[in-house]
Amino acid sequence: MKKEVTTLKKIAQLLEVSTSTVSRALNNHPDISEETSKKVKNLAKKLNYMPNIFAKGFRQHRTNIIGVIVPNILSYFTSTILKEILLQAEMKGYRVIISESNNDVKKEKEMLQTMLQFGVDGILMSLTKHTVDIEPILYTLHQKPLILFDKVSSKVPCTQIIINGEEAAFNAVEHLINIGKKRIAILKEFEQSYNSEKRFQGYLRALKTNHIPVDEKLILSTDDISLKKGRRLTSQLITLKEKPDAIFSITDAAAIGAIQTLKKFNFKIPEEVAVIGFSNSLSSTIVEPGLTTIDQPGNRIGEMAVKYLIKEIEEPKEHLSSKTIEINTNLIIREFTLVSN
Repeated sequence: MKKEVTTLKKIAQLLEVSTSTVSRALNNHPDISEETSKKVKNLAKKLNYMPNIFAKGFRQHRTNIIGVIVPNILSYFTSTILKEILLQAEMKGYRVIISESNNDVKKEKEMLQTMLQFGVDGILMSLTKHTVDIEPILYTLHQKPLILFDKVSSKVPCTQIIINGEEAAFNAVEHLINIGKKRIAILKEFEQSYNSEKRFQGYLRALKTNHIPVDEKLILSTDDISLKKGRRLTSQLITLKEKPDAIFSITDAAAIGAIQTLKKFNFKIPEEVAVIGFSNSLSSTIVEPGLTTIDQPGNRIGEMAVKYLIKEIEEPKEHLSSKTIEINTNLIIREFTLVSN
């Protein structure tokens, strides 16, 4: 049996009033008498009337909906950001639609189009690792307020919320230097990754500041900085004639992969090889002994992303502004780097 949707027109017909009278009654318009308003609301409740938010948004040019696009919902760091986005948006009277691009550029483009079709008031977006063509993003930016967070691009003239990746990496590598390490390897992504390059710059700056020469053999890149790749890249490092005495990975996953390989070949950690990760994921606290890592405050990123997006939605003059908000991180020192000089 086909379900019948209750509409304003149906309520109006049953009460023998105009559709506009029903609409104004439901929106507490002062021109509608208390008696009529009560009849309309009672019938609407009895018939389980639900307003069409998209139609309402079309009329009012506002839906109070925020669209969010991320590469991977299952990522621990991303999930902490999303949780705060949902919390902050709800507190400010906005609903949230979340979509996952799965690091697929084509899907990312389709999602931007879908968000515009849904009539969202603004979009929060974390780019795929393969995003090079920014035209779809620029087009969207000229239609709606759009803010990039976490995985961003310097080519997009919008507000961007990021962590202080370069400074965080500098602090991590300098910590390794301070505990006596001099041959420090880095596990990173290929050059097109904005976040990876920022962390790589911090690595290079720490070496330069402490007068340690750069050894290209200790710089390993991959397209997927995962646990599996961490194991594989570390297997390459330990075959070197001059082996590293420390490994800095731009993700916790690859750092844990490095640890697994080092343990497999009986390296003493951290005495022979110290290891630092990046993210302070749940895995970093489960691995034994604890992994030294950079703590990324996902909740702070989510909070700032919603704050600035709503400001641009409600104050259109802020739209198309270009500024970068850097969130500070902390180095969490655990057993895998606790050695003396």
